[in-house]
Amino acid sequence: MENINNYSIIFVTTDTFDIARNIARILVSEKIVACCSIVHNVLSVYEWEGNLKENMEYLLIIKTKKTNLNIVENRIIELHNYEIPEIIAVSLDAVSVPYLKWMEQVLT
Repeated sequence: MENINNYSIIFVTTDTFDIARNIARILVSEKIVACCSIVHNVLSVYEWEGNLKENMEYLLIIKTKKTNLNIVENRIIELHNYEIPEIIAVSLDAVSVPYLKWMEQVLT
C-alpha cells in the first residue's frame, strides 16, 4: 500500500453548481482524482480589485495523488470560469486505511 504522504486534498471554489459539477465529473472520469465532494452555500469574503466582496460559492474538496497536482491544477484552470481560481492543496496527515486503499485502486 502507498504512503499517506503521496496524497493531497485540493480546495477549489466556484460560483455555480454546474461549474463545480462539471469540474468534478471531468476530473474523476479522467482518473486524475479519486473523488470530488461539492459543498453548497459557502460564504467567501475577499478583496478583489480593491473592493471587499462577499459571494455564496460552492466548495470542491478534491482527493488525489501529489503526483497529479500539476495535471489537476491545469485542468481546473481550463474548466473554471474565474480569472484566478482558488486552488489550494494540502497534504494528508491521517486517513483511514480502507479509504487510502480505495484511492490507490481508483487512481491506478
